[in-house]
Amino acid sequence: MAAHKARREPRAHWILLLLALVVLLAELCLDGYAARPGGEGHAAAAPASGPAFAGTAGPVIVASPDGGMREAGMSPGSIALTFDDGPDPRWTPQLLDLLRQYHAHATFFVVGAQVNRYPELVRRMVDEGHEVGVHTFTHPDLAAQPAWRQRLELTMTANAIAAATGRTARLMRPPYSSTPDALDAAETAVLRTAAGEGYLAVLADRDTRDWERPGADAIVRAALTGPAGAGAVIMLHDGGGDRSQTVEATRRILAGLQGARFVTVPAGLGLPEAAAAGRGAVVSGLALRWSQTIGHLLAVAVRWIVIVATVLALARLVVQVTAARRHARRARRSARPGQYLGLVSVVVPAYNEAANIAQTVRSLAGSDYPDVEIIVVDDGSTDATSGIVQRLRLQVPVLSLIRQANAGKPAALNTGIAAASGDLLVLVDGDTVFEPDAIGRLVQPFAEPAVGAVSGNTKVANRDGLLGRWQHLEYVVGFNLDRRLFDLGECMPTIPGAIGAFRRQALRDAGGVPTGTLAEDTDLTMAVLRAGWRAVYAEKAVAWTEAPSSPRQWWRQRYRWCYGTMQAAWKHRAAVLEPGGAGRLGRRGLLYLVLFQMLLPLTAPLIDVYALYGVLFLPVAQVAAVWCGFTALQMATTAYALHLDGEGVGAVWVVPLQQAVYRYLLYLVVVQATVAAMLGGRQRWRPMTRSGLAAARR
Repeated sequence: MAAHKARREPRAHWILLLLALVVLLAELCLDGYAARPGGEGHAAAAPASGPAFAGTAGPVIVASPDGGMREAGMSPGSIALTFDDGPDPRWTPQLLDLLRQYHAHATFFVVGAQVNRYPELVRRMVDEGHEVGVHTFTHPDLAAQPAWRQRLELTMTANAIAAATGRTARLMRPPYSSTPDALDAAETAVLRTAAGEGYLAVLADRDTRDWERPGADAIVRAALTGPAGAGAVIMLHDGGGDRSQTVEATRRILAGLQGARFVTVPAGLGLPEAAAAGRGAVVSGLALRWSQTIGHLLAVAVRWIVIVATVLALARLVVQVTAARRHARRARRSARPGQYLGLVSVVVPAYNEAANIAQTVRSLAGSDYPDVEIIVVDDGSTDATSGIVQRLRLQVPVLSLIRQANAGKPAALNTGIAAASGDLLVLVDGDTVFEPDAIGRLVQPFAEPAVGAVSGNTKVANRDGLLGRWQHLEYVVGFNLDRRLFDLGECMPTIPGAIGAFRRQALRDAGGVPTGTLAEDTDLTMAVLRAGWRAVYAEKAVAWTEAPSSPRQWWRQRYRWCYGTMQAAWKHRAAVLEPGGAGRLGRRGLLYLVLFQMLLPLTAPLIDVYALYGVLFLPVAQVAAVWCGFTALQMATTAYALHLDGEGVGAVWVVPLQQAVYRYLLYLVVVQATVAAMLGGRQRWRPMTRSGLAAARR
């Protein structure tokens, strides 16, 4: 039971991952929503629904939900300076300093999102005797919003003020408003909604239009226009843009109206001080502030992750293509006639390979290399594998069969290696079909004494259907382009199990095929490089393999590969600090694997959440252009990789769908393997059910 539990793949992390992504999207959306506050200006025109409001008694309007309207004005000699769109970290402190200098009080209609960013400025307003009113949370044109959005904007801002000051907000001013005679029917309806929420709507007697930046002189003239000694509400702005002219005009107004009383709107109306906010409003406001703050931090972090991941992905494409061109030119220049290098022993570990083993053996026996022995190691198969090989021995004299109890692929390979006679060994999966010249091309690099291992070129045989085509492109683009790059960098981390060759001495130096990881081919290759040997890529040595034909089989295979690669990378992590070829493996190959096959895929869910956020809050055309541009680059790279590999480019059409579907599956495999590695459970080897599709390729 304990062993069974240790092998069980984790499941709950998928729910946790989904919840985390939903929370992340919600936080990003909150940041996107809160990041939209604008300054004063011309709002989009809302459709009129009746005659304009024609009140003239004063700028403070109490609108009853039943349609009644009552107005009020400032008491004689009372001047209410009002500032909209703040608080702003640059301009609001300057205005507060001026007001304190002249012992004046004012009313600030604040934007809720800005309150959450700069709560200390709002607290200073209240501490210095100023009034704080609601100017919505994101500064939308309320007349163009549904009633629920109007109420939401007001409530969120009031809660933000409560959290910052501990006081209720009883005044509100709609964005893009001016004097009462400028109201139309839609804007009057907004005031009724506000009245239903308990607010007094404060418009203006004198709109300075300072947001247009007409100059300090013009702002002062607009502020002082009106009957001498009359009370007035003057509209100014402390946020939403450059307010240097407003600061200068305010200084002149305060200095020029020495006999006036600069008071808050409630003081000019004879209203009592604002009451203390309820605990619920304060708690809600604090929760909103922290959510907004966390959302902003997450947005910044994810934005940088997206930027770094995008740059790395583009850099990888550029490096891959550049390296592939250089590798292809080098391969053409160094091409030489094949030479005899002695006996080559081919070891084929087989477990339930009845569907493919006959064609595999026939393809090896049909090799044009003159001296080959074939050793099939039946690792406890329960199907007809051994019988098929036994019958083939009558037709293939160089074929031998070894049977053993099931011990796993690495053990079967070691058994075959021990029984082999040649100093050059080709290790082959039981579902692989070789081209006639594959063995000869595969072993030619061993003419260089420093070469200890050679990777061949594996191609997908069953490439019909979407899954087959996606794997075909993955092999050509992802695997073979990387192998060209690794060959140039002398840091090849994997000689594939489907077609790879080793010098016997290199295998001895590496300690044989390791049994402690699920990716024995990667583990073995790294051990060979750390033993001082080189590993190279023979692109013309082609073998066909049967890729998984069902999603379940595909998942098992890729999960084993990914988990095994993590095991091997961790096992050989010391290579990062070693000299020579081991150091090249560690500082080039291992870091490449960790960065591009482990860490970068883990950022994919964040990138996709950010892309959805972009669709919601960025111009759709901009998001579409980025996606299309990146996909076009992927298609071009794929076409070039297919060309280098001697393949037709007809499969390029599936790249957009591959980007939209297949890459998500690859990312999920990495997530699964990462969670399993973090939990530390040992995973099982799960052989794939064969169908004989590789044999049918030839």
